[in-house]
Amino acid sequence: MEKIAGEIAISDEPGRTMRKWREEMKITVKDLSHQMGVTPSVISDYESGRRRSPGVHTIKRLVESMLEVDARGGGRFASRWNTAANEAIPSMAEFGTGVPAKEFLAAIGGKPLTKRLPDREIRGYTVIDSIKAITGLGEDYLKIFGYTTERALIFTGVKYGRSPMIVIRTHPLKPAMVVYSRPEKVDDLAVKLADLDNIILARTELDTDALIAKLERLP
Repeated sequence: MEKIAGEIAISDEPGRTMRKWREEMKITVKDLSHQMGVTPSVISDYESGRRRSPGVHTIKRLVESMLEVDARGGGRFASRWNTAANEAIPSMAEFGTGVPAKEFLAAIGGKPLTKRLPDREIRGYTVIDSIKAITGLGEDYLKIFGYTTERALIFTGVKYGRSPMIVIRTHPLKPAMVVYSRPEKVDDLAVKLADLDNIILARTELDTDALIAKLERLP
């Protein structure tokens, strides 16, 4: 609910984003309007941009209503969303306190690839199986950010590292750090894109199991 609501709230076209999620969840305007207790024209006006952008309370009510309609239908969307995301994300955690970027990299044997190493604190991490993310994560991209974007996204199964950075570049939410686990060779474009968004890009030679074991020892 937080991720869908967050995407609608920060979208330049919230109505269009509302419609995208409604259609993704296969919910009709009639069913959604009935759940919210409004007329179908209200939903249509929001989605078309004819009505002023919804406020926080309206967005919350909208997303809750969509999930309630989905639950009545057997929770097919929620079930698929959780299954795909869980398979693509073998490990994820939030830190009680921020970990300086240099300390985080030292803990996982990380080597920075970007020129600058901003004085940032990492407040969580998400390990992402790149292959499964491509084939199964889809619209669930927002799940990788957990409760904060000030986190490290750690990709396994990366060959050159261009694709993850292109996806991140096109999305409004940016992580503090991106780490590639045992890449073959990192593409220069990936480094350039990270620099443009002030993201720390690094690599580590630890395999997935060893990497997760190191991450789980962090505060």
